[in-house]
Amino acid sequence: MNHGAAPAGRGGARDPVCGMNVNPATATESWEYQGTRYYFCCDGCLAMFRADPAKYLAKKSPATPVAPAKPGAMFTCPMHPGIVQKGPGSCPKCGMALVPMEGAREDDSELRDLTRRFWVSLALTVPIVVLAMLLPQLGGHVYTPAAQRWSALAQLALATPVVVWCGWPFFHKFGLSLKNRSPNMYTLIGLGVALAYLFSAAGVLAPGLFPHEFREHGSAVGVYFEAAAVIVTLVLLGEVLQLRAIGETGQAIKKLLALAPNTALRIEPGGREAEVPLDRVRVGDKLRVRPGEKVPVDGICLEGSSNVDESMISGEPVPVPKKPGDRVTGATINGNGSLVIRAERVGADTLLARIVHMVAQAQRIRAPVQRLADSVAAWFVQIVVAIAIVTALVWGIYGPEPRLVYAVVNAVAVLIIACPCALGLATPISITVAMGQGALNGILFRNAEAVEKLREVDTLVVDKTGTLTIGRPQLTDLVAEGIVESDALALIASLERASEHPLAQSIVQGAEGRGARLQPVTRFESVTGQGVRGEVGGRKVAVGSLRFMETVAAVPQMLAGKADAFRAQGKTAMFAAVDGRVAAVLAVADPIKETTPDAIEALRAEGVRVVMLSGDSRRTAEAVGRQLGIEDVIAEVLPEQKVDTIRKLQGQGRVVAMAGDGINDAPALAQANVGIAMGTGTDIAIESAGVTLVKGDLRGIAKAIRLSHATLRNIKQNLFFAFFYNALGVPIAAGVLYPFLGLLLSPMLAGAAMSMSSVSVVTNALRLRKVAL
Repeated sequence: MNHGAAPAGRGGARDPVCGMNVNPATATESWEYQGTRYYFCCDGCLAMFRADPAKYLAKKSPATPVAPAKPGAMFTCPMHPGIVQKGPGSCPKCGMALVPMEGAREDDSELRDLTRRFWVSLALTVPIVVLAMLLPQLGGHVYTPAAQRWSALAQLALATPVVVWCGWPFFHKFGLSLKNRSPNMYTLIGLGVALAYLFSAAGVLAPGLFPHEFREHGSAVGVYFEAAAVIVTLVLLGEVLQLRAIGETGQAIKKLLALAPNTALRIEPGGREAEVPLDRVRVGDKLRVRPGEKVPVDGICLEGSSNVDESMISGEPVPVPKKPGDRVTGATINGNGSLVIRAERVGADTLLARIVHMVAQAQRIRAPVQRLADSVAAWFVQIVVAIAIVTALVWGIYGPEPRLVYAVVNAVAVLIIACPCALGLATPISITVAMGQGALNGILFRNAEAVEKLREVDTLVVDKTGTLTIGRPQLTDLVAEGIVESDALALIASLERASEHPLAQSIVQGAEGRGARLQPVTRFESVTGQGVRGEVGGRKVAVGSLRFMETVAAVPQMLAGKADAFRAQGKTAMFAAVDGRVAAVLAVADPIKETTPDAIEALRAEGVRVVMLSGDSRRTAEAVGRQLGIEDVIAEVLPEQKVDTIRKLQGQGRVVAMAGDGINDAPALAQANVGIAMGTGTDIAIESAGVTLVKGDLRGIAKAIRLSHATLRNIKQNLFFAFFYNALGVPIAAGVLYPFLGLLLSPMLAGAAMSMSSVSVVTNALRLRKVAL
C-alpha cells in the first residue's frame, strides 16, 4: 500500500485539502483512496476530500514529497500534536497558537502583538464600563435623553477599535472554525462579540428600526458595547497568559543547553594545549579537564584521578572517583584533580544532548486535556445558531408588523443571551482560584493541565535522592570499641578535614554539629579509593574501607557486624583505627525526610500506587523502599531508562505522575502525564514539571490531588450555571411566551441574564478557597 503524502523529514504528511503538515504517527483522521492512504488534520478536511477526491488530487498530488523543512522552523499544536506546519500560526482544529517544536527559532511576535492589543483594549474598555454602568446610576436629572445619546456615541467610538482591532485575532480564529467545520470556544466568542457590537451599533446609528419594547425608558435603544469590550479584554488576557506559559516551557531546554561548557582545552599532537569552541571538538580528541571545570563531552579518562559530581546523571549526591579507564560524561563537574580524557561522543551524541532531545520530545507530544467548555461548544454553538435562524424565520413569516425588525431583534436576543461570557469564565476562574489555593499550601501549578490531570493520576513514580530523602549525605551512626565515642569522632573528623573526598566533608560537618573539637593533622596521606591516614595530636589515625583497615589491623567481629547492618540499611560504612587498633565503625547516608512516611500513607489513601525509581545502587534503593513500605523499587537506572519506565506504565493504561528534583529527572518529568518537582531541587527539574512543591514536602502531592478533584467538580458546576441561564433564557428570547403572555425578552434582559450567569460562575469558583486540604 502507498501512503499519500509520505513523511518528508520532520514535516510529516501534507493534508491534501488544507495543505497543513500532519504527522502520520499521531494523525486521528486518515482514508485510503485508490491504494494510497491520505492523512488529514481534522474530520472536516476528511469529509471534504471523501466528497470529491479528484478535486484535491488534481490541484496538487498529495503523494508529492514535501520539501524538508529547515531546522527550527516547524510548529505544532499543543492540543493536537498531529498538526505540524512551517512557521507560527493557529491550529485549524482548536484555534490555539502553534508552539515551536524542538530546535525551532524563538518567535515571541505573537505574544508581543497580543500584549499590545490587550493594553489598548483594557484602556478603552474601562471608560466604556464607566459610561454604561455608572452614568445611569446618577438619575434622570443627569442621565437625560441627550446624555444617553452622547454616552451611546462615546461607547460606539471607544468600542469600535476594541472589537475591530483588538479582537481581530479572535475573529480570524472564528473564521477558521467555520472554514474547518470545527466549532470551538472562538466560535462562541466571535458570535457573542460580533452580535453584541452590531446590535448596539445599529441601536445608536439607526434607532428608528427598533420597536418601542426595545427602548430604555421609552427613548434610546439599549446598547451592549460594554459586553463586547469586556469579552475581548478578558479573552485577550487569557491568550497572553497562555502564550507566556508556552514560552516558559522552553526554559528547561535552555537551561539544559547552558550546562555544557562553551569551550574545551584540546591537547594538540605536539603536546600544546589550545582552548577551542566546543563545536570544533571531534571524536578521538584528547582534552584536559582542569579542577572545578565542567567535562566538555562524553569520553574516557586517560590520565589523572579526581572526584566528579555526576548528580545530574545518576541523582547520586556523592561525587564519583575517576581514574584512567573510567567513563566521564559531558557537563558533569570535575573535582579537585586534573583529568585528561579522550572524546567519545560529541555534539548531538552526548548524553546531555540526548536528555535535551527527550525533554523537548516529551513536552511536544504531551497534549493538554481538552477543556470541558470546548467539548460542549461543538454542539452548543450549532444549536444556538439554529434556534436564532428558526426564530428569525418564524417572526419574519408569522410575526406582527414590522416583521423584519422583530425577526432581527429576537434572533439577536437569542444570540446575546447565549453569549459565552460565563462559558469562557467557567474553566479559567476555577483554575485561577485553585492555583491560588494551592500556592497557599506550598503547591505551585505551572498550568491548567496539571490541575486537571492530577485527578486522574493512579501511579506516582518518585525519585529517591532529594525527593524521598534529603538529597545530601550525612553522618548517621558511630559505634566505638575501647574508646569514648566523642573522642573517636573528634580524631576521625580532624583527619577527614584534610581529605578532599566528599564523604569526608559529611563526617566533618556531622562532627562539628555534635560539638567535636578538631585538631591539626600531620603526616597526612591519602590512598586513592581506599582511605586516609595521618597523625592527630600525636596519635596515629586511619579511616577507610574494610580492605584498607585490614592492612592496618584485624577488624573486631562486633564492628564488622555493625558495618554489615549499616550496609543492609543502604548506608556507606567506614572503619577507623587509632594507634594501630580498629576502634570504630561509622556510617554515612542520605536520610529519609521526616515527612516522607506520612506522605506515602496519604498517597495510598488516595488510591495511588507508588513506584520508587533511583540511579543509586540496588542495595541502597531497596533499603529505603523497605523502610517506607514501597514494594515497587527500580534501581540503577539512567535518564533514558527512567523515561522508558514512565512510558511502560503509560502503555499499561496508567496515568502517571513523576516526582523528582534533579537534572537527571527532567526527561521523565516531561514525559509523565504530570511532572512534580521539589522546590528544593534544580531549576531544570522545576521548569520541566507541571507542579512544584515549594518546600519539597511530598505530602503536598496528596493535597494537590484532592484539590484537583475539587476543582474539576467546581468546573462542572460552573458549566451548569453557564448553560442553565442560557437554556432558560433562549426560548424566552426566541418569543415562545409571546403568543400566550405577550412577553418578549429584550436584549437588555438578555444581557442581565448573561451577567447573572457570570456572577454565579465567579461566586461558585470562590468556594474553592474553603476546600479542606
